[in-house]
Amino acid sequence: MAVDVLLGLQWGDEGKGKIVDFLAPQYQIICRFQGGPNAGHTLKFGGKKHVLHTIPSGIFRPDLINVIGNGVVIDPVTLARELDAVKAAGVVIDQNLLVARKAHLILPSHRLLDQASEAHKGKSKIGSTLRGIGPTYMDKTGRNGLRVGDVSSSDFKSKYQALKEKHLGLLQIYPEQEFDLEKEEAVWMEALEQLRSLPQIDGEYYINQALAEGKKVLAEGAQGSMLDIDFGTYPFVTSSNTITAGACTGLGISPGQIGEVIGITKAYCTRVGSGPFPSELFDEDGRRLAEIGMEFGATTGRPRRCGWLDVPQLKYTIMINGVTQLVMTKIDVLDSFEQIKIADAYEIDGLKTTQLPFDLCDNEITPSWKKYSGWHESLDSVSSYEELPVLAREYIEDLEQQLGVNFSMISTGPERSKLLVR
Repeated sequence: MAVDVLLGLQWGDEGKGKIVDFLAPQYQIICRFQGGPNAGHTLKFGGKKHVLHTIPSGIFRPDLINVIGNGVVIDPVTLARELDAVKAAGVVIDQNLLVARKAHLILPSHRLLDQASEAHKGKSKIGSTLRGIGPTYMDKTGRNGLRVGDVSSSDFKSKYQALKEKHLGLLQIYPEQEFDLEKEEAVWMEALEQLRSLPQIDGEYYINQALAEGKKVLAEGAQGSMLDIDFGTYPFVTSSNTITAGACTGLGISPGQIGEVIGITKAYCTRVGSGPFPSELFDEDGRRLAEIGMEFGATTGRPRRCGWLDVPQLKYTIMINGVTQLVMTKIDVLDSFEQIKIADAYEIDGLKTTQLPFDLCDNEITPSWKKYSGWHESLDSVSSYEELPVLAREYIEDLEQQLGVNFSMISTGPERSKLLVR
């Protein structure tokens, strides 16, 4: 068997949680492979909204195993709150949530470092969620980090203290921050007990053994491909590899074990925080997209910047991920628009291109717009692809021609039932 990968093709917030929740019954194991509590996967069913930050989106499906892989960074406090929330929703946590021993821990002092570093950048800030993600990955690559498996070691407290002292030394170069470290530590240590109660696994052996036994595994990406540390809009990126390759290093599987790659995109485009956004709108259309789409970050609550779909950007992320099928979400947000546009090319220094430049942050980019007529019809009662308005189908099928990959699913609303499978 192979590991199928599901990931976002834009700057995050594409609706991955809902699609994982829908696909989950086809699998035995759902894995998170990168990121941490900076992610926010929203699922809506039974009239209630559920937001997950660290726990895989398969947790609401009985009989599924959910794995937090070694590529994830874990804040025990956030995890404890999530566990309380899913238990309150009726989920029984009993051997169905496993944690890789090699996953790194976010300490309270990581969050303090994140806060101080971002404040120090002033106008140059990158839009960090201030969850301590960046400093934790820095300690991971700097070979200083604490891992889940360290929690059980006899010298855990001394390792914790040594890392905290290192952080306090680094903080001397920053202005003092309002952060009660002693109080946060007490909460963190208490939350650590919930993490200790979860089964810990050698993730790479567990996943490979499951594949050898013929079990179906889905790897659930966090954030979006344009936030990838290597291929995103650097430096306005996250600290991990959000693309397909990250599933290999974040779970301990070989590239040859990757099966389907399912890429998620909205019917338009959004971004939270700072950084380049070629198709961003500053007019009434942009305001309407934000209002109708209720575009506020699931993790931070920050308003999202909105724009039309960006074809060069999508072709780029389809290429680097090896996408085999596409999913479009939030097409219903476009129901009332007179005209819909996509950016089908860029103009840079008088030259037209469909490739993303190296210096996307610095270049003056003018999008070339392709226009479509709106369908002026609610999709609320649509239950199959064939029932979509002709103009909506033309929009989707024209995009397929340009992108070279077909859409296997179209989401017409946040509920589980609002999904058209082709």
